[in-house]
Order: sequence, then structure tokens, then C-alpha cells
Amino acid sequence: MTFYEKMLKIDRRFIYFLVAGAVITFLLVRIYLPMTVSPPAQLIFDRIDSIKPGGHVLIAMDFDPASAPELYPMTLALLKHCFKKDVKPIIMTLWVTGAALGESCVTEAAKGFDKKSGIDYVYLGYKPGFTIVILSMGESIRNTFISDYRGNPTGNMPALGNVDKLGQLDFMIDVAAGASVDYWIAYGKERFKFDMGAGVTAVSATQYYPYLNTGQIKGLLGGLKGAAEYESMVKEPGLALKGMNAQSVVHLMTVIIVIFTNILYLISRSQLKRRGV
Repeated sequence: MTFYEKMLKIDRRFIYFLVAGAVITFLLVRIYLPMTVSPPAQLIFDRIDSIKPGGHVLIAMDFDPASAPELYPMTLALLKHCFKKDVKPIIMTLWVTGAALGESCVTEAAKGFDKKSGIDYVYLGYKPGFTIVILSMGESIRNTFISDYRGNPTGNMPALGNVDKLGQLDFMIDVAAGASVDYWIAYGKERFKFDMGAGVTAVSATQYYPYLNTGQIKGLLGGLKGAAEYESMVKEPGLALKGMNAQSVVHLMTVIIVIFTNILYLISRSQLKRRGV
């Protein structure tokens, strides 16, 4: 058996070991590959970056733990951008399974910037009703959420300032795992006239490009790549950039392995023909 034939019959577990090693290495080591930012992601960054200090951005965390690997880092990067610009985020969710995630995310982001709940930001939490909640917030955010997630009254909360309606927001973004973006557009943006963007899972990103092309949403973040792009722009590298690095390396390894094994196969076949096998 020739060297090339032996290489073709190598134990596949060796390849699994190489892939696992590459993933673990690039998740643990602080090595960041260059990131090209897409225009839809740049639109959201520029929109939030243009808001004056003291402005308000509503972030709806409409996702659950199943989609958190993609959307949690995205939300974290958005919150960090708001805190860097001294913009006051108002965070809430239409998904009951996302209520605890929202609290965890905003607390993690606030720690790095010494921001205080109720003063620099407010986490309103979950309210049942979906479309009813959106319509109600269009009339009065304070009446819809009488208290925040921690039970503090929102009546005179400094974080809300003079904002009490969706139409008074500087910007709104729905980070969603389902169809809530459609509801925010239909029952929120079109009715109460405010600018909004969207952050969605990679598998559903393509269905929101028509909204982007018509100007109904002012920017779009798609999946882990969208989160990594935003981390890159905010200059706050985190889980998304690490994940994209590991993913990119594994894709590159896959291409190299496919090319290498095909070359080995062609050489081995050529040698067999010469031997008349």
C-alpha cells in the first residue's frame, strides 16, 4: 500500500480531533480575524451613533434561550454602544421565555460602564399581549409598564425622561427569533411613526430584506455574523467575534481537507493505472 493510499484510509476521528482543536483554540485565544461590515449593519450603527447623549433607544429582546447564541451577543453589543454614547436604552420583551435573558444581558452590559438601573437604563421586562402591548406602548409606555422588571415604579423614572410613547423614541430595534419584527412594523412603526431596525437569526434574515429595501426598517443585523459585525464596530470583541473566528477557521479547514483528499485520490488512482490495477 502506497503512502497516498494510507493517507486516504486515515481514521476519520483524526479529522474530528483537528476540527475540535481549531474550534476550542479560537474560542479561547484572543485572535480576531478581519471583519467586513455589511451595509445593513452599518446603517444601524450609524443611526444609534447619531443619537445625542440622553436620547432613548427601545430594544425589544424577543427571543428565547434556543436562539440566544446568535441574538444574546447581538443585544449585548447594541447595549454597549448605547452606554458608550450615553444613550438611555429601554429594554423589554414580548416573549415570556426571554424575560430572564433580558435581565442577564442588560446587567452584564451595564457593569462595564457603571450604569444604574432606573437612571441610565430601564429593563421593563415581559408583558403578555403581544400586539396589544405594542399598541398600548404607542399610547403610553408608563401605563403599559407601571413598574419595571424589578418592581420599581416607572412613573417618575429618570431613565425614561420625557419619553412616554413609541413615537417619541429616537430609535427602536427588535432583536427577534420569530415574527415579532412584522408585528412591530405593522402595529408599531406604521401606526406611531418611529424609526426602527431589526436583528434576527441567520436563517430568517433574508425574509426581512424587502422591509430594508422599502425603508420600513433602517438597518438589519443577521445572525452571529451580524452580531460580530456590531462588536467590531463598537470595538467590544466578544462571543460573536470569537464564534465567527472559529467558524471561519473550520470552513477553511474543510476546504483544505476536501482539496487535499481529492489530490491524494487522483495521485493514488494514477499510480494504480501505471501498475495496471
